[in-house]
Amino acid sequence: MLTIRSTGGRVAAYAWLVFAALNIADLLFGITGDASYSPMTFGIGALLLLGCGIAYAVGLRPAILGDDDAVTIRNPLRDVRAPWAAVRRIEGTNAVAVRFTGPDGAEAETRAWVHQTSPRAQAKAEARARKEASRQQEFDLRGRTPAAYAAQQLTEIRDRQRPRTESGAPDRAAAEKQAADEAARGTVTWSIPALAGLGVPLVLLVVVLVVGAVS
Repeated sequence: MLTIRSTGGRVAAYAWLVFAALNIADLLFGITGDASYSPMTFGIGALLLLGCGIAYAVGLRPAILGDDDAVTIRNPLRDVRAPWAAVRRIEGTNAVAVRFTGPDGAEAETRAWVHQTSPRAQAKAEARARKEASRQQEFDLRGRTPAAYAAQQLTEIRDRQRPRTESGAPDRAAAEKQAADEAARGTVTWSIPALAGLGVPLVLLVVVLVVGAVS
């Protein structure tokens, strides 16, 4: 199984979670001073929790997953899962983009949050690739962006999972499999934990602000 995540994003997210946990403990138990349960205290706590939700959604959740059955693009708020039979094309320019047959049968596209590259960095990588290709026959990994390398890995998995046609008339099982592959469609779902991690602290913050304004 192929799993691609952002190391920098995960490190930053875990650093924030540790920071928030220490500060929430200080607010609750008064480690560095007297604990005071004022509206401001609850407001700060809600902001820290909101930051934890953002850290989870942006730093910990995003990933590109490829297994024997499908490719899954896990972005901050949504998950897109496309069986290999439904995948039409995988591109890796300034981001990993997967074109697939959507839930309604029409062509859809999703772009991965992980390994996004600016157009300028993409142009530099292509220039390095052309320069290295002119010097040697072997392809140099330094000439491609992380998005391009991820797209190549996913494409290789997809090609391995494609059914191989045999000479002669296909039997009934092969025909049924081909029909099932043609009917394959991807799914798009919202992440309940990510929405809750952002929505609950935001609601708490609004309640604290309203209570503080009327008191």
